[in-house]
Amino acid sequence: MNKIFTFLFLLVSTLAQAQIQIKVIDTETQIPLENVRIRPETGKSQLSNTSGIIAFPGSEKQTFSFSKTGYESFSAILGEGEHLIQLIPKSLNLSEITVSAFESERPLLEQSAAIAVVSEQDFNRFNETSLVNSFNTKAGIRIEERAPASYRISIRGSSLRAPFGVRNVKVYWNEVPFTSPDGTTALNLLDLSNIRTAEIIKGPSGSIYGAGNGGVVNLYSPASPNGGRVSADFMIGDFGMTRYRLGVSQQVGNGGFEASYVSQKSDGYREQSAMDRQVFQLGGFFSVSDKQEIRTQLLISDLDYQIPGGLTADQVAEDPTQARPGSVNQNSSISQQSVFASIGHLYRFSSQIKNSTTLYLNANDFENPFILDYKKELGYGIGGRTKFTFDWKLAGKELRIIAGGEYQMSLNDAQNFGNKAGKADTVRFADQLLATQGFLFQQAEWELTEDLLLTIGLSENFSKLEVDRQIDASGGPTGLQVKKFDPILVPRFALNYQLNDYSGVYGSISSGFSPPTIDEVRTNEGSLNLDLEAEKGLNYELGYRLGKERLNLEATVFYFKLDQTITTYTNPQGVVLFRNAGSTDQKGIETAIDYALIRNGGGFISDLKIGTAFTGNYFTFNDYQKGDNDYSGNDLTGVPPNTLVSRLDLRTAAGIYLNFTHQYVDEIPLNDANTVYQDAYNLVNMRFGWAKSFAGKWELEAFAGVDNLTDELYSLGNDLNPFGGRYYQPAPERNWYGGVKVAFLY
Repeated sequence: MNKIFTFLFLLVSTLAQAQIQIKVIDTETQIPLENVRIRPETGKSQLSNTSGIIAFPGSEKQTFSFSKTGYESFSAILGEGEHLIQLIPKSLNLSEITVSAFESERPLLEQSAAIAVVSEQDFNRFNETSLVNSFNTKAGIRIEERAPASYRISIRGSSLRAPFGVRNVKVYWNEVPFTSPDGTTALNLLDLSNIRTAEIIKGPSGSIYGAGNGGVVNLYSPASPNGGRVSADFMIGDFGMTRYRLGVSQQVGNGGFEASYVSQKSDGYREQSAMDRQVFQLGGFFSVSDKQEIRTQLLISDLDYQIPGGLTADQVAEDPTQARPGSVNQNSSISQQSVFASIGHLYRFSSQIKNSTTLYLNANDFENPFILDYKKELGYGIGGRTKFTFDWKLAGKELRIIAGGEYQMSLNDAQNFGNKAGKADTVRFADQLLATQGFLFQQAEWELTEDLLLTIGLSENFSKLEVDRQIDASGGPTGLQVKKFDPILVPRFALNYQLNDYSGVYGSISSGFSPPTIDEVRTNEGSLNLDLEAEKGLNYELGYRLGKERLNLEATVFYFKLDQTITTYTNPQGVVLFRNAGSTDQKGIETAIDYALIRNGGGFISDLKIGTAFTGNYFTFNDYQKGDNDYSGNDLTGVPPNTLVSRLDLRTAAGIYLNFTHQYVDEIPLNDANTVYQDAYNLVNMRFGWAKSFAGKWELEAFAGVDNLTDELYSLGNDLNPFGGRYYQPAPERNWYGGVKVAFLY
């Protein structure tokens, strides 16, 4: 018996002393890494110490995951004893950046199109209240914000078709169509916390994404959770800005869920420019089996923002903070409540064949009192997208075929009233609006050689708008009016050639078309412009990419020939109307350079990066005559010829960081006659702060920043061809913000 007790005592003592000891180092510098988060398969995560060492009790083998900002995530099965783990720094090499553009997950270096990637690091360089600043650091992309939450997106083009809202750009959120079938996108319903990364395809992409000449924006939510995390953010700033966020994520088996609630409010820089938005998001990811995955999303958004309106040059000089006369009395504003729900399913039939399908349902309640009228809309939409991917060999070469389709439908009850002191008055006209659009797409990617990739894509598109006028108080005709666009084929042909492991060239020819939106056909004064034709264009593009060690370089030249260009004008009553303006020639160049002066250094400065992006848009009207006025040869309205963005990012070993951004925007023509311009301006933004992890469980960040450091007077979104010279929407003067973030990991 004594021998048994002695044996048990020795066994317990041995087990108590058994350890899995881990040391983590940088694979390039061989320097020990502090604050690496190490999570065992069972038990709580811990952080490595200043020597890069951490020990876990026990001897049983299990999987450990390793993560640290600036390094690639890593997993390994470890047992009792000492282990040396080497983490690989995240490389600037473009071959390491994988994107899902054109429904094909390939490294950016192998993509045959101009694609910009906006990461979490890009978002966190600014105040995190909107997408504007981060998107505007990318060549060829410009987001305008005429008032808080009033966005316009311009990708290689102007905002001619978007006096307000996002048009002529297709937006997807987690592979679900977020752009309505009527051609508009309520991008302001999303908070920045609902977006982890964005991929922007520049130029026509109709071969696989349907209608739209302006490009495609693919937005992705935070990734599936790893473990458990509870977080909270709080920020305040000038002009009464407050923002707070609460979030939780929890891993459940091989899946999990994440939820967040965000509230953001601001009094606004100008009179009648306050904003109030609440957003709740709930997402789930479920790995049913090795063959099946299910992803769900629920987004509930409640948005209210005021519209100050455009000012003349004299009004700006007098007081740039004033609203357009009448905006306050008429409560010019937008109120929108929306629910968006989706479900996605991935099924792998085999290692060669898989299908991905997403379905969505949304509902909207929209009110828009304006100086001239009061609009109400209530409606819903449904839609979905499915694709099959086949990986085969043809003549011994890898062949990938992608085929699928997309369909969307929306039905809205829309009413226009008179506006009496901000209240809806007598009904002027009421319509039931039905919009449908859909397309089938096919794409083949054939690796002709180890270095040469051929891509051929084609889509067949159809769309229809129905306006059933039920009330017309002016005595005009009622009844059903239909605008149907003939089915159109949209092809794309592209080649990508890898010069070596770190550089390549590509060329493409792509077609695009963009039918008018329902707001362009049905205007606020009640007329129906059924003669408005779809824009059609052809784009030629040539690009070069280099990603080697610490250097990234991208350069693209393109020529886009657009026919039946849709432009705006304003009637004497101030109503924005639309017309086709012949053709335009759009020649451009886009370059971007990023260089890491110091990357994961062992001294006080751990990272120091610089970068610059240049956009040259030399766009002109080719054939545009309005009455006795011939605008042929004029610069395209709303497009700055030259834009230059420079960035500096610094991070220290102590966790202190600094992000500095300078943006130069050339003068912008504000009317088709090119007689009025916005002056060129320089915009400087800066953010600095401190971020650190503690005890393997806590993450803390404190930050502050300033927008428009040099106090520039400019407009971040002008009104084009307005009546009465109301061109200008003054942007905020110098303004400060600050906040804290805290997270608990369990």
